[in-house]
Amino acid sequence: MADLQHPEEPCEACGVAAEIGFLIREGDDVSTLTFNGSGKDVIETEFAPFLTLAKSVNNNVQYQTIYSDNETAMTASLQFECSAEKLIFDLKSRSLASR
Repeated sequence: MADLQHPEEPCEACGVAAEIGFLIREGDDVSTLTFNGSGKDVIETEFAPFLTLAKSVNNNVQYQTIYSDNETAMTASLQFECSAEKLIFDLKSRSLASR
């Protein structure tokens, strides 16, 4: 359960001067994406650039896709080898999401 009394904050003692909005947490190595479209082919076409980007961050990324019963929605889970790789992917994928 989250500790709402003590939110995580940047620390001057460890040399952090500014917060960029992300904290790297150990074990936070899975990025979850959702896609909607008129069919499986359309969704896979939309997912392809994200998978290419993930592989450019780490070629060993593992992924799993789960489709809805009518194949108009998909959830993709991308598991990286470390939390920093997931963070890099999340930041870089913002440009793909704004297309």
